[in-house]
Amino acid sequence: MNKDDAFAADLLRGHTDTIVLGVLRRGDRYGFEIYKAIRDATGGDREIKEATLYATYRRLEKDGLVESYWGDETQGGRRKYYRITDAGRAVYKNNVAAWVATRTIIDSLLDVKESQQ
Repeated sequence: MNKDDAFAADLLRGHTDTIVLGVLRRGDRYGFEIYKAIRDATGGDREIKEATLYATYRRLEKDGLVESYWGDETQGGRRKYYRITDAGRAVYKNNVAAWVATRTIIDSLLDVKESQQ
C-alpha cells in the first residue's frame, strides 16, 4: 500500500459512521450487505474492513443511531439487519453538511479549481 492509499484508507475510516448511515438511508441491510454496498460504490477500489464495520454497527446501535433486528431467512442462517433511526438521519445530515463545508474550505486552500485546468 503506498502513502496515498494509506491516507485514503484513513480518511474513509474517519467517516465510517457517516458512510454506514448513508447506506442505511436507502433501506435496511444486514452487515455483509453494507460491506458489499461500500465496496461496490468504490468500484472495488476501496473497502472498510468487516471488523471495523461490525464495531461501527455496535457503536451506532449503542448511540441510538441504528436499530437491529433478526431477519426471518428462508434459506441459510438468520441475519441481523440494521435500520437507521430518526436520530441517525439527523446525525447523517449534520455530518454531510460538515463534510461539504470542510471540502469547500480545503478545495479553496489547495486551489483545486486552478490546479485542474
